[in-house]
Amino acid sequence: MRVAVDGRSLAGSGRGVARYLAGMLAALPGDVELRVLLPRGAVLPGGLGANVVPVRHPAPSRALHGAGGVTGRPRLERLVGGADVVWLPAPAPVAVGRRTPLALTVHDLCFLDRPRHFTPYERLWHRLARPGALARRAARVLAVSEDTAERARARFGLDAARVIVVPAGPGDPGPAVGPDEVAAVRARHGLPERYFLFVGALEPRKAVDLLVAGYGLAGGPGATRWDCGLVVVGDGRLARRLQGAGVHLLGQVDHAEKAALYAGALAVVLPSWCEGYGFPPLEGYAHGTPAIVSDLPALRETAGDGAVYVPPGSVAALVDALREVADDEALRARLAAAGRAALAGRSWDEAGRALRGALEEAAGA
Repeated sequence: MRVAVDGRSLAGSGRGVARYLAGMLAALPGDVELRVLLPRGAVLPGGLGANVVPVRHPAPSRALHGAGGVTGRPRLERLVGGADVVWLPAPAPVAVGRRTPLALTVHDLCFLDRPRHFTPYERLWHRLARPGALARRAARVLAVSEDTAERARARFGLDAARVIVVPAGPGDPGPAVGPDEVAAVRARHGLPERYFLFVGALEPRKAVDLLVAGYGLAGGPGATRWDCGLVVVGDGRLARRLQGAGVHLLGQVDHAEKAALYAGALAVVLPSWCEGYGFPPLEGYAHGTPAIVSDLPALRETAGDGAVYVPPGSVAALVDALREVADDEALRARLAAAGRAALAGRSWDEAGRALRGALEEAAGA
């Protein structure tokens, strides 16, 4: 089976869709030929098999796919030399021939539910992508969680049989690290011994600004012990608004540093307004670190019992959760054990097998 893959998300290194696509490209079996259309400047992740073939076009990616979304040309399957099925790892403007089966992965519907959290350009991009039309045209819609599947069926009016839940893997937690690596990364960045960790896009939908506000209040009256920092890993347009005492903005870091940051943290904090899956809690679990996350159905599915849940948008609840986790070592140990149990059932190999089955269904539909 030859699969044409839209690889433009790989240009956004560190973002969730990029991590998802990289994980799936590595996990799909070697007898599936993957022809990945890449934008200029993007590269395939290392360690992929010979079945993953990069294809580049001389035209700028935005112009190429924008023209496809508006005019229906050029078609993705033709750009890569033909395919049995086209796979879009996320909704985006694209042209696919009517006779070519299409499989579409949907991660969340935040861009439809909370459009004000996106820039004018991003909103235009989403309108040009026509996600509802893409979903209805697709032979199979692949949702990363049951919650996303239910929302996609309802929002786009899809027949239940065409929507398949294909969970992602456990993210990209990086290598196992020990105390020396943790101490080294703390010293390199001037971090305190105790800190909370945010990993993700510094965008409104992730509510990292509310986390910084809650962190600023957590050390005030009522805090029994507060010697904690807040480490923020990622980039995005909110970065300039996140300055504050005790807040360490590291931008993007490499795999080894990220692993050490996870291992040294009191907890990973993901206070998003909306999520479809949520890699950071799982990546933290791989290093024995619990989580504090928004109480969202998708995060209940993925984070399981390894997290403290807070209502989305509640700074007061974030303050209470930060204090509780910082003060209670036994709680952190219980959550970490539950996190390891939640992680045990997730692997990229299993995700790759499920994706292959869904792509075969789409190709034969």
